[in-house]
Amino acid sequence: MADSQKTEKTVTVTDNSTGKSVTLPVSSGSIGPDVIDIRKLYAETGMFTFDPGYGATGSCVSGLTYIDGEEGILLHRGYAIEDLAEKSDFLEVAYLLLEGNLPTVQEKEKFDGAITRHTMVHEQLSIFLRGFRRDAHPMAILCGVTGALSAFYHDSTDIHDPQQRMIASRRLIAKMPTLAAMAYKYSLGQPFNYPRNNLSYAENFLHMCFAVPAEEYVVDPILADAMDKIFILHADHEQNASTSTVRLAGSSGANPFACIAAGIASLWGPAHGGANEAVLDMLNEIGHKKNIPEYISKARDRDDPFRLFGFGHRVYKNFDPRAMVLRKSCHDVLDKLGIHDPLLELAMELERIATEDSYFIEKKLYPNVDFYSGIILKAMGFPTSMFTVLFAVARTTGWIAQWNEMIKDPAQRIGRPRQLYTGPEQRAYIDLSKR
Repeated sequence: MADSQKTEKTVTVTDNSTGKSVTLPVSSGSIGPDVIDIRKLYAETGMFTFDPGYGATGSCVSGLTYIDGEEGILLHRGYAIEDLAEKSDFLEVAYLLLEGNLPTVQEKEKFDGAITRHTMVHEQLSIFLRGFRRDAHPMAILCGVTGALSAFYHDSTDIHDPQQRMIASRRLIAKMPTLAAMAYKYSLGQPFNYPRNNLSYAENFLHMCFAVPAEEYVVDPILADAMDKIFILHADHEQNASTSTVRLAGSSGANPFACIAAGIASLWGPAHGGANEAVLDMLNEIGHKKNIPEYISKARDRDDPFRLFGFGHRVYKNFDPRAMVLRKSCHDVLDKLGIHDPLLELAMELERIATEDSYFIEKKLYPNVDFYSGIILKAMGFPTSMFTVLFAVARTTGWIAQWNEMIKDPAQRIGRPRQLYTGPEQRAYIDLSKR
């Protein structure tokens, strides 16, 4: 363990049935709560801890992302997410997560160029993709095609070679928007668009999604800026379910393409990456602005199964700092497009009420990043089935940075959680004829 994490603090655990005690070291990070190092607990006591969901268990040492949910703080390598979203762009944040520091002008030009030159995918991948049913969910396609990348780029699957790790990392960040756009176009029955080297990361993605051969498509800078901010705000979020999945898969020595595919599969779960899609479903259920009071009453009723999606957050107990950034982009996009969509008007009215109603204020149910991102993506023209796909495009950067950090950690071991067994004790086998 690094010197910065060594400490003289200890915690003593006592087995009250025997009186036996064991002293465990306490480690401190640069910021955040201390952690009790329980690695020797089982050897010393014959017992291990029980923590379903790992909500009170630190699974790794990481220098990438820090979250303080009580204060509404999100830092990447020490930089506030608000500053990064306002002053940076997505590829600069990607460089920061991968390399540990913000790039110089020369470093950024070189990195941006490397990503741009990797955006094309092997032509045979389009044949592979066409094997899916036309009505396949875009996340199913993205998960399958990402896992298949190792069959096309097997020259960058040696996880012990730093050069191959770097190439695989850049390939994944570069090609994920191309694959996501291909999945979208396939669902529409439209031809795939090749990436354009003269466009930024966000511009290129929008072009691949919305351009058609019949006419020129010009990317609106307001939409591109909103897309870039959505990517930045979803780039990494500490040890969430999909990131932990990537690390657990990677702990076995699996290649990076397989690990990212595992992360995509985890993200697909409605409790994780589907929250912004759930916001649109909720708005559809409410239906009209006049119905909002009824549904707020339903939300207040603990016996009513209705849930207000897009308000409050499991991690952020005060406000979601990402939502503060995306709120302005949301209004800019709606103003620019001049959309008079009843669903979006309903969303804006719900947002207004949430900032004034005593129930929302008392419960600290502020609009979160999923609320605004869902509205922006709908306004842009994306179907809800693509929402989690766009989340995956952004989060690939965080996944690959976490994977790289894990591979380089000398203390890394294969993941092997324990369990509390509650099945039958050992019993004798009974011959089939005697049962």
